[in-house]
Amino acid sequence: MPAAPSAPLGGRQLKQRLRRIQRRQALRAFALLAPLMLFLAVNFLLPITLMFVRSVDDPDVRRVLPRTLAAISNWDGLALPSNEAGAALLADLGAVENREDLSRAANRLNYDINGFRSLIFRTARSAGRIDATHAMDALGALDQRWKDIETWGAVKRAAGPTTSFYLLGALDMKKNAGGEIHRVGSERAVFTLVLARTLWISLWVTLLCLLLGYPVAYLLATIPSNVANILMILVLLPFWTSLLVRTTAWVVLLQTDGPVNGALRWVGLIDQPLQLIFNRVGVYIAITHVLLPFMVLPLYSVMKSLGPTTMRAAISLGAHPFTAFLRVYVPQTMPGVFAGTLLVFISAIGYYITPALIGGADDQMLSYFIAFYTNETTNWGLAGALGVVLLMMTAVLYLIYSRLAGGAGPRWA
Repeated sequence: MPAAPSAPLGGRQLKQRLRRIQRRQALRAFALLAPLMLFLAVNFLLPITLMFVRSVDDPDVRRVLPRTLAAISNWDGLALPSNEAGAALLADLGAVENREDLSRAANRLNYDINGFRSLIFRTARSAGRIDATHAMDALGALDQRWKDIETWGAVKRAAGPTTSFYLLGALDMKKNAGGEIHRVGSERAVFTLVLARTLWISLWVTLLCLLLGYPVAYLLATIPSNVANILMILVLLPFWTSLLVRTTAWVVLLQTDGPVNGALRWVGLIDQPLQLIFNRVGVYIAITHVLLPFMVLPLYSVMKSLGPTTMRAAISLGAHPFTAFLRVYVPQTMPGVFAGTLLVFISAIGYYITPALIGGADDQMLSYFIAFYTNETTNWGLAGALGVVLLMMTAVLYLIYSRLAGGAGPRWA
């Protein structure tokens, strides 16, 4: 006998089965995305979080001078602290057992006032022999810097556990002993100049990439595919070569007796070699060469999707070919222009190796100082603060750029 047909499912059973199917699909999608999410968390979110933490973390002085910081917690910074603060300083320095902790605290204070490290160690060596009854007078007799209000202000600024010292320093600002924010002197105002230089170099590199990349992308999009594929390999060739190798190659090409100067002298354009390296010209040339593919590829992807129909229609209606190109074709390629300029500009502001090898002392960008404070002076707080400034600058510029771009904002096609 034929099998009896199964009873139809009720509405509740259908909903339950649908929820189970949707739940399984969601779990499957999560399982597929989990490796990518883990990779982003470990290699992107975690380093950025640690950078933010480093830029405000300030535990070193608190660990060594807890009584001193407690004694000056309510100090107004208008006159020298009371004798109680001096006695607390002597007690703290005399009780230090871990010299490594003392060294870290001295380094932190030295970031604020140059020479503070030697002052701390000198005072620590004499702390046991100084009478705490007249501590402030004795400290002043030991070293005149203890009679300076800013010396005690530096100690208070390092009270921790968090601080704005590094973030303010990254913007060439500082708090005085009274807690008021002011700009540092011109001899120490470095980072705002470096920030402006970074933006200026990045802007010029972006414009050069756009001027050079637009014709190349147009050529690739309009010539036959077999020829375009060969030229595309030449465009992509820099991606297959190490950045360090490319930069070193430009050092060889642009040096005084290099091939570029030799060719210019051979054709008679110059009599004396041009200075093309260890200056801004070399930086522009090398970074533009490295980042040019990031401009060509977005432009090419947009131009390839545009047919010749609109241009032909404009010309058939009486427009000059140049006018048709400028008023019909170029506006259609703006999404590629926006995407390319954004990619190039954001990549350029974070460049380090190329300016370091090809540029001079006045051509170093913000990333050079981040590397310097990370590797040379191990001032991770200031390095983190400079990284935060660079990240915030990138985010703000992206938001402004997206607003200006409007509906044709950064996208690939």
